[in-house]
Amino acid sequence: MKTIFQRWFPGFLMLVMALWFLGQLAAPKDQDFKFAEFGQLPVVSNGRVKPMDSLARNSLLQLREKQTLNLEPWKEWYQNPKIIPAIEWLANVMMNPQVADAWPVFRLDNQDLIAFLKLPAHDAAQKQDGKHYSWNQIVPSLQAFDAENERVQTNGAAENRDAYERAVIKVHARLELYAQLKNTIQPGDAQNWKTELADYENLIPTGVVAARAQQAGQKYDEATFNAFLTDLQRFDFMSRFEPPLILPPQNTGGDWQRVGSVLLAAARGEKIPSAVENYATMTETFKNGDSAGFNAALADYRSSLIPNFSRALAKSRAEVFFNQMQPFYNAMVIYVLAGLLAIFSWFNLSEMLRRSAVWLIGLAFLIHTTGLIYRIVLQGRPPVTNLYSSAIFIGWGAVVLGMILEKFHKNGIGAVVASGMAFITLIIAQNLALDGDTMEMMRAVLDTNFWLATHVVVVTLGYASTFVAGFLALIYIVRGVFTKTLDEATGKSLARMIYGIVCFATLFSFVGTVLGGIWADQSWGRFWGWDPKENGALIIVLWNALILHLRWGGMIRERGLVVCAIGGNIVTSWSWFGVNMLGIGLHSYGFTDAAFKWLVLFVASQIGFIALGSLPAKMWKSFSERGSMTSS
Repeated sequence: MKTIFQRWFPGFLMLVMALWFLGQLAAPKDQDFKFAEFGQLPVVSNGRVKPMDSLARNSLLQLREKQTLNLEPWKEWYQNPKIIPAIEWLANVMMNPQVADAWPVFRLDNQDLIAFLKLPAHDAAQKQDGKHYSWNQIVPSLQAFDAENERVQTNGAAENRDAYERAVIKVHARLELYAQLKNTIQPGDAQNWKTELADYENLIPTGVVAARAQQAGQKYDEATFNAFLTDLQRFDFMSRFEPPLILPPQNTGGDWQRVGSVLLAAARGEKIPSAVENYATMTETFKNGDSAGFNAALADYRSSLIPNFSRALAKSRAEVFFNQMQPFYNAMVIYVLAGLLAIFSWFNLSEMLRRSAVWLIGLAFLIHTTGLIYRIVLQGRPPVTNLYSSAIFIGWGAVVLGMILEKFHKNGIGAVVASGMAFITLIIAQNLALDGDTMEMMRAVLDTNFWLATHVVVVTLGYASTFVAGFLALIYIVRGVFTKTLDEATGKSLARMIYGIVCFATLFSFVGTVLGGIWADQSWGRFWGWDPKENGALIIVLWNALILHLRWGGMIRERGLVVCAIGGNIVTSWSWFGVNMLGIGLHSYGFTDAAFKWLVLFVASQIGFIALGSLPAKMWKSFSERGSMTSS
């Protein structure tokens, strides 16, 4: 009976997790308003066509670092706080801001800034958690905050700003984003947009006559002129926020437009697109709680997009499904479970736990790969286009290498490497997503061609393999210093793994760097320019080559190899993230202040592990019982 259980448990566990994942694919059912269909409407933001759903999720990530909105953040999770999806929040911001302005959507973590804005502290009785605040709570201090932001922006260099000043800039950007969204469909102060739009259309002929007469110094109708001028000022104010472009082109090959811009153009005699009327009807019915009217107006607008924008609609539907699938987050959850099982297998030597971990990693890898391919198809780009996608791809490559190791050694180490590296890189990607759209258009400096596609794939595999070697070294040190599980056979096995992966890393980092030079020659007219990113790639090649040289020359043995491999983590993290933080060079894209702290902490941790690895063998638990080892 026990043998049957051990044989079938890994497959059963994988089936349970597969069913769990498939359950995540079901889109939430709309009760009244068809928010799911509204989320599939195409818009243009960050230089690309995307669905409203992606705009909502990306915006919420920037505002509160979550893809859903907790309307009752003062409640603990077991008190069942009210959670609404991103698209429902966005619909309210765009069409019913009087409601959305009262929702606690802005996350503030700096206590000095909270005090400056005169916001309430944590008090559950007063329905305040001390971190999340609404637009209505911030508005009374908005004028003073604008002045404070201007002072911070103009006073000193960015690298010299303290935590409070960085928080001021971050929150100001969040407030600007919110104002953009409020002014996407209608002016942010609109009370009855459909009526106001109709009044403006009726006013245009007489308003233009009054404006021309006023400019010519002739007699004019002051009431008409003032009403017309007020409307124009409102629409100009809308346009200045540069909200997303939600109006499709009127002519083939035309550009998407903003509502404010086309309403200003209407004063010059241009026709107001029918999409403006559709959105106005949606706004009126939504504010009035008329779900049938809203759904009908939504259906009318969607039908108007066919056939000219059928491709945009199809792409939007596909991206909404991708958002609902959340492949990288769900894969990360499964990787964590697999990693725990693999680690537990070390302590009781359970083959069942090891096999369960391998099966789960296979499932997670399938989901990971599906998400990676899905992104490639949606973008029409190579798998690595920014820091976010590089984290996704490095994790993917690390899983491949880890499972190859597990295939040959069957000791759980490859499974821990695969799941651990995948978890770390996907966590990094999740935090990078807080900066906004992860599928934004590539920088002009990264104009794609064949050499770019091959360069980024190969050099990123070089990054991944160098990290895998370093992760294996971390396992060696943790098991050796803190546990008694690193026996002589396991130690030699780990050393062979590290050596083999370093050879692999040297090849791929070298070839990737050469391919990068070829791409640079075609794109920029020079093969090598000593750019910080180029220097970082070269350092990785030289570091891996140095490890091999030291090993071949007998200058380092088992523990020396381990310590040098951890040094590769530092070198590679600098080339991956550090050069972007310099703010100079052709490769300084994807800059993020938040990453600097974590990069410093990571480097410090690796230095700490190097120190542990350099301790005398008698201080290692695994070595103390079998005598010292002359392996350094």
